[in-house]
Amino acid sequence: MGSNGEYCASKLLESQTHVWNHIFSYINSMSLKCAIDLGIPEAIHNYGQPMPLSQLISSLQIHPTKSQFIHRLMRILTHSGFFSKEISLKSELESSYALTDASKLLLKDHPMSLSPFLSAMLDPILTKPWYKLPAWFQNNSPTSFYMTHGMTLWDYASLEPTLNKYFNDAMATDTPFITSVLFEKCKGVFEGLESLVDVGGGTGTMTKAIAEKFPQMECIAFDLPHAVNGLQGSGNIKYVGGDMFESIPPSDGILLKFILHDWPDEKCIKILKKCKEAITRSKERKGKVIVIDMVVSDDDEKIDDEDHKSIETQLFFDMLMMVEVNGKERNEKEWANLIFSAGFSDYKIYFSALGLRSLIEIFP
Repeated sequence: MGSNGEYCASKLLESQTHVWNHIFSYINSMSLKCAIDLGIPEAIHNYGQPMPLSQLISSLQIHPTKSQFIHRLMRILTHSGFFSKEISLKSELESSYALTDASKLLLKDHPMSLSPFLSAMLDPILTKPWYKLPAWFQNNSPTSFYMTHGMTLWDYASLEPTLNKYFNDAMATDTPFITSVLFEKCKGVFEGLESLVDVGGGTGTMTKAIAEKFPQMECIAFDLPHAVNGLQGSGNIKYVGGDMFESIPPSDGILLKFILHDWPDEKCIKILKKCKEAITRSKERKGKVIVIDMVVSDDDEKIDDEDHKSIETQLFFDMLMMVEVNGKERNEKEWANLIFSAGFSDYKIYFSALGLRSLIEIFP
């Protein structure tokens, strides 16, 4: 290492880069959204092989004066890992682009497409509240979303079909991610249950997956009336409209997939108490609540570099919950507090069984 002055200058420049990187990190998100809105992943996918830049440009519905800028958009998204680039000597050193595993998940027809989730999260309806965050800390408004729109996100979604569709589509495309590993790693959690209610089940994609895997199980997709309005059940699937804070249909198993992180502690305890009331039990059958949600690391827990990205994503979700819906992501101690405060006797956590999410069995 050089002199102390050189060391200090190096650290100063490193710190400046770190600050700049965070100031401009939104550019990654908005560049990705731009590529999705322009249909770039679809264009490359439909081409069937690495697509030369000139071919890509000609396939896009853009103004001729903007053709020269597409390579700059592709450059940052290649750097971010959404496209790979190769140089073809046959086409005079022209760059060609291919999809990566990440951008394949953004294809609209992919069975696990994250495109609806991206569209929802980066819509101005959900991004504007972040500008109100400093003011929110200085008043007693429940959320920045409420400060921005004058109502809760749930009320807004019930009045705004586009936002409601975004959420339903986002939750629907999440189901294949969950079920692709859930029934392999945690199938035993569902065995022995004769009935199950999927609370906040939306259009019923998760309910349908469970009903198909366990045809002997009576399954109910339970959500707010506007979410299930007009949906027809079939076979061992039913749709029921209602309010989980008032009552939940009786069942052996109650599923809460990505629900409790939307709510503050006192609301979660109320939901869990309603779940406990709804659980049907007998000598032969022991009912349970099945929670699919994040279990974050304790603040004082040492984190390996390998885990840093996963932890950061969990913290992103925690901030998202705070800003949009007054919810939170919880560590094991916080989960235990909710569970026991709601009158349950025991729980079991399958840590990181579903990537960033865990599965929690809660017993009466």
